[in-house]
Amino acid sequence: MTDYALYLESGPKMKTTMVHVFDLLGCIANGPTTDAALEATPGEIREFLRFLKRHGESVEPEKRFTTKIAAHVMEGSWIGQGDPAPGFAPDFEPLSPEDESTYRRRFQWLGEEIVALIGRTQDKKLEAKPSKGRVLHDIVTHIANSEPEYFRASAIGKPEGVKEALQAIEDVQAGELGPRIAHLWQLLDSQLERITPEVRTAQIQRGEKLWTARRGFRRALEHPWEHLREIQRRLDGEHARR
Repeated sequence: MTDYALYLESGPKMKTTMVHVFDLLGCIANGPTTDAALEATPGEIREFLRFLKRHGESVEPEKRFTTKIAAHVMEGSWIGQGDPAPGFAPDFEPLSPEDESTYRRRFQWLGEEIVALIGRTQDKKLEAKPSKGRVLHDIVTHIANSEPEYFRASAIGKPEGVKEALQAIEDVQAGELGPRIAHLWQLLDSQLERITPEVRTAQIQRGEKLWTARRGFRRALEHPWEHLREIQRRLDGEHARR
């Protein structure tokens, strides 16, 4: 039976919490409290396993598994939001070529799923103001603007054309958001081809954070997955209310 190690970050008084599953890099669960985030974790692990299975990985989403807390960070700025300043021990392990290949495939699949979800969603739904939270279009543009920064911070690097691609997303017309996100994802993916042995082992201090390629990959996978799930839950909720 698989035993997943959980890495937690919690805000003051164990409020806003994010759970990171490094064994399934990209998988996270969150909640308004630590207990709520932990309660959500098994379901989110299964959703991530289903995502991997959809794309051909040999996993069993319904198979039993266990979890254990490996670390719990409760100090630092912007805690509980995805990347506490101290990081987690696995962030600072060198990135192997095998892991790089795995994480790159997941990055590609996330882009495909985001673009497919946009394509299935009417423009009026993407632009509709919800009773709570952000407009779906704004969530997608938030993903787009954040991804290049994880590449830059971790020395993976930002490819040429990103600035123009982001501007095109900001200026998007009806029906064009999906193709423009796909173009940005292609630019970023092309940068992953340029990762060198030096980048895989580099450690770069930026402000209070020490960045590595593995840390950059973690956030480049976790962040779009987090918001893809947010959009899916929003749309599922709307469907259930009909």
